[in-house]
Amino acid sequence: MPEIAPLSNDHDRAGFDCGVAELNAFLKSTARQHVKKGISRTFVLTDQESPAVIMGFFTLTLCEIEAESLPSSYARKYPKHGLPAVRLARLAVSLKHQRKGYGELLLAEAIHRTVLISEQAGIVGLFVDAKNEGARSFYEKFGFASLPSASLQLFLPMKTLHAANSPT
Repeated sequence: MPEIAPLSNDHDRAGFDCGVAELNAFLKSTARQHVKKGISRTFVLTDQESPAVIMGFFTLTLCEIEAESLPSSYARKYPKHGLPAVRLARLAVSLKHQRKGYGELLLAEAIHRTVLISEQAGIVGLFVDAKNEGARSFYEKFGFASLPSASLQLFLPMKTLHAANSPT
């Protein structure tokens, strides 16, 4: 049974390969340093039978977004200064576990954790920088909207996050 937990020393980062060198390098060399420095938090998907093997991961961090960079329907709702938000900095699934729904599971957990953050501190939504058009299409299936100035930067507003996080 899959489990999602904070990245720890017990996880085999060296054995992870999602097919994207930048994401592999982040998990192997940078993720734990960022956790120690308070820059971001990385969560890993493992299986109870092999808890050290990382099947996938995502990283969350806080960010600030300028209201004018949002789609116009949202931009006009906010003051014209930096707005607090959460950024889904990275999301990856190992090659061996791709196309099995684990990306969706990781995204759902990231959304859930973003909603929890919103209950403790004000944020306007969840942002992600898609690595390519395929990744952009993946996020758009879940309601993310491209920012007008950059099609690979996407935004999921709090209303949508709350709806996605609600039990059905």
